Amino acid sequence: MGALQITLGVIGVAVSVVAWGVFVAGVVRQVRIIRLGQPDATRNGPFVPRMRTLITEFAAHTRMNKFRHVGPWHWLVMWGFLLGSLALFEAYGEVFQPHFAWPIIGHWEPWQLLLELLGLGTVVGGVALAIIRQLNHPRRADRQSRFAGSNLGQAYFVEAVVIIEGIGILGVKAFKISSGIEDPALWSSFVTQPLAQILPTSTAAVSVMALIKLLSGMIWLMVVGRNLTMGVAWHRFSAFFNIYFKREADGAVALGKLKPMMSEGKPLDFEEADPEKDVFGAGRIEDFSWKGWLDFSTCTECGRCQSQCPAWNTGKPLSPKLVITQLRDHAYAKAPYLLAGGKKDMTGEEIGLTGDNPYEGIDVLALAEAERPLVGDDGGVIDPDVLWSCTTCGACVEQCPVDIEHVDHIVDMRRYQVMIESNFPTELNTLFKNLENKGNPWGQNAKDRLAWAEDLDFEVPVFDGDLGDAEYLFWVGCAGAFEDRAKKTTRAVAELLHIAGVKYTVLGPEETCTGDPARRAGNEFVFQMLAQQNVEVLNSVFEDVEPAKRKIVVTCAHCFNTLANEYPDLGGHYEVVHHTQLLNRLVREKKLTPVAPIAEDVTYHDPCYLGRHNKVYEAPRELVGSSGAQLREMPRHADRSMCCGAGGARMWMEEKIGKRINIDRVDEALGTAPSKIATGCPFCRVMLTDGVTARQNDGKAAESVEVVDVSQLLLSAVKRGEAKKPVPVGAPEPGGEAEADGRADIPTDQVGTGTTQPDEDK
Repeated sequence: MGALQITLGVIGVAVSVVAWGVFVAGVVRQVRIIRLGQPDATRNGPFVPRMRTLITEFAAHTRMNKFRHVGPWHWLVMWGFLLGSLALFEAYGEVFQPHFAWPIIGHWEPWQLLLELLGLGTVVGGVALAIIRQLNHPRRADRQSRFAGSNLGQAYFVEAVVIIEGIGILGVKAFKISSGIEDPALWSSFVTQPLAQILPTSTAAVSVMALIKLLSGMIWLMVVGRNLTMGVAWHRFSAFFNIYFKREADGAVALGKLKPMMSEGKPLDFEEADPEKDVFGAGRIEDFSWKGWLDFSTCTECGRCQSQCPAWNTGKPLSPKLVITQLRDHAYAKAPYLLAGGKKDMTGEEIGLTGDNPYEGIDVLALAEAERPLVGDDGGVIDPDVLWSCTTCGACVEQCPVDIEHVDHIVDMRRYQVMIESNFPTELNTLFKNLENKGNPWGQNAKDRLAWAEDLDFEVPVFDGDLGDAEYLFWVGCAGAFEDRAKKTTRAVAELLHIAGVKYTVLGPEETCTGDPARRAGNEFVFQMLAQQNVEVLNSVFEDVEPAKRKIVVTCAHCFNTLANEYPDLGGHYEVVHHTQLLNRLVREKKLTPVAPIAEDVTYHDPCYLGRHNKVYEAPRELVGSSGAQLREMPRHADRSMCCGAGGARMWMEEKIGKRINIDRVDEALGTAPSKIATGCPFCRVMLTDGVTARQNDGKAAESVEVVDVSQLLLSAVKRGEAKKPVPVGAPEPGGEAEADGRADIPTDQVGTGTTQPDEDK
């Protein structure tokens, strides 16, 4: 051990003491800050499935590999960081004594191979990630970069440290070989062995490279310890916890049902709730749960959520990534005030800090941050246009590699705005009133819920107090009962069930809205009212039916999601199937037989609440194939499908910013040159039909292109060859074969259907 080694070693140890001190202090402070969030006991267990999910997601990179051109490189860097820590700690010995190696394994050939792979992997992976970041740089126009709004300087710093760390590992090893300290086999040192042949013999170089390896890690610790909002670095630690504590213990992403309204860690009971004491959604940053704060802290700013967001891709101000990072920055800026005990009441008066000078010792910036509203167009953390642009499609949640729950957080903010502030888009007033007074978004009378069945050739059985031999309750839904285009789907399904001999019944006037649009818009009170009413009705219908045989079939993806995933929390446990699933099974069982194929080119649009939220992708596609049509997939399909723009109660709100989402989706559909666009949701059908009509008016779509439900394709194939009914005088000309009555949809700009269309789009 010479003077050089002693000097380098002292430098390394001195820097390390400071670095580890700063880092540990940062960890302690971050934990304290995250604990400022509301309690949430639902994240505590069970241990085994949660741990299984954690191991699967990080070891196999199952979610990271959704972007396959990124996943392998990140996998190399991740393992380089985890196992490379052993090489980092080895540097404490090497910097003092070049001959130092770990006892037992230090000269073991498999360990030498592992070091080789770790060093090479981190260098190659770090360079690849930097190149990917450059190729997707925000300099690209039209919001094409998923890194727009990300802190690129922090990202490049992290990638530089990764590369330097890898160079340090390889450098130490190569100089040990060139100096004769080690002589590993070529198979275990296939890079460093040839490299050592051109390097000089220098034990001092071993210590220098060890110091480089050591200091790169220590500088990284100091930087991240002082920057708690540096998610691109902190996710190396917090991601493990964020994945383990994800909402669904079975490993599923936070889609399907919404997180219930919570207060003090318990679901909120509206009959006993007190707005002065209980938390109604999220009106302040401290209203989010600790898991929300962990989400904010874990965001890597990779922008995958942003790249998939329909609002962002159509020029709207919403970016799921920026929502999370803005909440994070606000949370950490306000934290000193909250940690000191600061708290305000509903009127904004300080009730947490008292005394002659209650704010003494608190950073003035933290006090200023405490005055900012969470949502507001005048200095608010989140702009209202951002909050209300969300369609709750779930694309952000589906793509996030660290399991951030964007939709739950957005809906929580909506809940507070609706129920406490009464601050929401004016169009929702009509929606809420119709749901409260009429039990449906269109404000129609309950007695008209059976109008869709009036001229069918068979009798539709209506529940009269006894299910009889009915196997299914057919939940028609509000759209299926009142919206003209959706009625065609309802009729087609009813006719197919009749042909297949499936016994079913409908509720008729007893049916009301499931409450989906109210809940996604933030009006939890109206949702609870409608849902409890429906659960009471459904439980009475199935009163004498054992739980395993309480079957409901639905045509609306939103009704499907609510009945299947959200009603169990309210005591409604049923086996809910989507009509595409049931019809597909009936085709497989030969109870429905397509007699003549439809020679059509069809593209299928995945409804968000059927596909992404409930993972139903194959059944509707198989039905398209069963009808004989040729399926043409759009570029964005299945779990990356583009939203139609109707979710999150957006169907009842005007779209005033950017390109209309339904137009963007229709443009993509038309790019496949289809004769028909098929879907499995009435909301999607309305939005896509309006989009096709707009493009036909622009001369950008053939007049023959139409939007249909997959059930209509099947019905057409089953009934081909039967005589069609004569078209009444004055009615539109016959449309596609997919229509049971031989007529295509009537555009909204010609005949109103209860769905508002802006004047500028007519």
